[in-house]
Amino acid sequence: MTAFFTRSSAANIPVNMELCEDLGLDREMYAVSIPLGATINMDGAAVTIAVMSLAAANTVGIKVSLPTAMVLAIIATLAACGASGVAGGSLLLIPMACSLFGVDADVAMQVVAVGFIIGVVQDSVETALNSSGDVMFAATAEYAKWIKEGKPLPRFLGGTVETKA
Repeated sequence: MTAFFTRSSAANIPVNMELCEDLGLDREMYAVSIPLGATINMDGAAVTIAVMSLAAANTVGIKVSLPTAMVLAIIATLAACGASGVAGGSLLLIPMACSLFGVDADVAMQVVAVGFIIGVVQDSVETALNSSGDVMFAATAEYAKWIKEGKPLPRFLGGTVETKA
């Protein structure tokens, strides 16, 4: 909720840290991964870039092959790392992604304009996805480590350890 309404991954760091504590994660792990994730882990931005670019390509009648869509996913993921901390930063990367399909710059900028129109809701959802992804990746890494060490998992994952969350 904090990430959605503030539209700031940085503002959600304390909330994510508390959630990691409630999940029983090691503080030494999440104290590094959560702030780092708030700056470079931009799941929502990558999704925005990819979806809006695919929509632009579809709108102008360009067929996108699966290999090209996979390349788009990689490009969007890498580009999203640079979009952190800039309001609407992911929208400004849409023309770059559209160029992969040969979409005209005028059409790509019209898609950006649509993005600015729906920007408040889009940015809120994007930030919520970014922030929840930070906790998800921290927990996944920690629980994978637990499995390797033979440590019991939390009850919600089929284990025996009770957590607050």
